[in-house]
Amino acid sequence: MEKAIYIAGTGMTPFGEWWDKSIRELMDEAVEKALESAECNALDIDTIIVANMLAESTSNQAHLGPLAANLLPHAPPALRVESACASGAIAMHTACGLLESGRSETILVIGVEKMTDIAPSDISTALMGAADAEKDAPCGLTFPGIFGLVASSYMNEYGLTREDLSLVSSRHHANAAKNPYAQFRNQVTPENVTNSTKVADPLRMLDCSPISDGAAACILSTKFASSFRLAASQIATDSVSITDRASLTSFPATKDAMSKALKEAEIERDEINHIEIHDCFSIAAVINVEDLGFAEAGKGINAYKKENSSLTINASGGLKACGHPVGATGVKQIIDSVKQLHTSKKQFALTQNFGGACASCAIHIIEQV
Repeated sequence: MEKAIYIAGTGMTPFGEWWDKSIRELMDEAVEKALESAECNALDIDTIIVANMLAESTSNQAHLGPLAANLLPHAPPALRVESACASGAIAMHTACGLLESGRSETILVIGVEKMTDIAPSDISTALMGAADAEKDAPCGLTFPGIFGLVASSYMNEYGLTREDLSLVSSRHHANAAKNPYAQFRNQVTPENVTNSTKVADPLRMLDCSPISDGAAACILSTKFASSFRLAASQIATDSVSITDRASLTSFPATKDAMSKALKEAEIERDEINHIEIHDCFSIAAVINVEDLGFAEAGKGINAYKKENSSLTINASGGLKACGHPVGATGVKQIIDSVKQLHTSKKQFALTQNFGGACASCAIHIIEQV
């Protein structure tokens, strides 16, 4: 980082099905909580960045920057960032660029999505905007289908069993049981996962993250210090279509962003104690652990077969159990990492947020200073 960027305030709504709340109300709730936790006040915010993917489809509302700006008394300059399910983390990365350049000193980043008010089939179609409309969508693929192909390829290459894969969602649900903001706080057994309804072979319903509503807000500042700062913010991209990939069992964008993030933070991988990874589907979690360098290729499931006291994975419940309002997820991961560091008194945590089949990926390293 060219400058010290502090996480000066955080706030979020519980994730779930909020039929009685508009997208404006969800943002307002998260912003109010972020301001309550911050040393600064609303008038200190000089820029707002809103992360969102689907508001045109789900809320008939595209112009979210000014909508968010007018939640504050002085309506500061505002813009919207979209990068599919990575929108939240890309918004954080955008904020870092403005802060490092000196164009802003204190930025409010809001991630928000309202997904439950329209039919699941319409949501599935809207989410396919994160895939390739020419190469993927015409053959009828949806994201469960895409990650079903990923899971099948991985199982064929490395011998991962259906029973092994079920450990992922079971662990994340157990973690979410302790998170009051999680959409699903019920524990599920591996057998529950294995026996749940088949969605896209070999994936079952309980392998898949849910449709969710929610908002999360972070105040980033070079002016107002706090006990937490961003030690690194890095992004990388890959082909949008899986047909252009050399392999389906690894996501190069994660590897690229991780390498750059460790270099920027000037730390070693084993100094990281908490990770919040993008488990949109259970197979993604296994691959992410490997691509981040915490396991060898084909060995990611071992992180779920035994407890590793030096590394916690998705202590919040992850996307699977905490919920996945897509524009909010990347911001929410930062908030959860701050909470985990505060509780554990450890120094470093990491978030990984990706869009599509990891066509865009952002890595953030958070330091307790």
